[in-house]
Amino acid sequence: MAASIDYLDGVAGTDVAHAYKRHMLEALSIEPGHTVLDAGCGPGTDLAALASAAGPSGTVIGVDHDAAMAEEARRRTAALPRVRVERADAHALPLDAGAVDRARMDRVMMHLDDPSRALGELHRVLRPGGLLALAEPDWDTLAIDHPELETSLAFTRFVAGSANRNRAMGRQVPRLAEAAGFAVLSVLNAAPVVRDPATAEQVFGLRRNTGRAVEAGHLDRDAARRWLDHLDRGPVMVTASFIVVLAQAAPGAVR
Repeated sequence: MAASIDYLDGVAGTDVAHAYKRHMLEALSIEPGHTVLDAGCGPGTDLAALASAAGPSGTVIGVDHDAAMAEEARRRTAALPRVRVERADAHALPLDAGAVDRARMDRVMMHLDDPSRALGELHRVLRPGGLLALAEPDWDTLAIDHPELETSLAFTRFVAGSANRNRAMGRQVPRLAEAAGFAVLSVLNAAPVVRDPATAEQVFGLRRNTGRAVEAGHLDRDAARRWLDHLDRGPVMVTASFIVVLAQAAPGAVR
C-alpha cells in the first residue's frame, strides 16, 4: 500500500492536480461552519484544505474503504481537531441523511463496483441544496504521441480496458449524477496536456503500465522498450479528458 500512497502523493504534487483540485475547492463554495465530506479521501491529501475552508466551527469527514489509506489520513490530520476519518465504503456511507453541506469525490468512481449506488449515497447524505464536486478521468480518451502509433494505440487500449474498472467514467458522470437526483450545475473538461517526460511518468504511470501490458501480452517487449526509450528522451505529448462536475442535491425532503 505504501507504493499507492506514494503514487497519490506524487500526482497530487503536480501542477495538473493543483489546478483541478483548486477548481473543485472553489466550486464547492465552502463556508465557515459547514460539514464537508471527502468520499474516498485516500491518504488525506485534501482534508487540510477542506478544514481551512470550513473554519474552526466546521467539520470535515474523510471516508476511505482501505484501512492503510484511512490510517494515513488520520495520521496526517491528527493536529486538526475538526477533521475525522472513517474507514467505510462509498456505497454505504456511515452518515445520516442530510448530514453534510458539501461533498467531493475525486478519482474514485472509476474504481467502484456501482458508481450509481455511490452517487445515491452522496445524494442521501447531502442536505437539500448541498453541493457535490466530482472529478473523473475518461481513459478511453487517453492519447500519446509517438512515431510508432500502433504501439501507442496498443498501450492506450490496455490502460482503458484492463487497468481501470470503469474505463469511460468521465463522460458518464453528468448523466449518472442527474439519474441520482442531482442538478448538474457545471461540467468542465480539465484535460491536461503533458509535455514533460517526468510529469507524464508521474501522472500516467507509463513505465509501470507498459510493464503490465507486456506481461499481459498486449505489447511486444522490444517494441515496448523502443516506445519507452523515445518517451524518456522526448518530445512527449500525453493527454486525456478529465471531467469535473459540480452538482446540487435537489431541494425538497431528505431521502
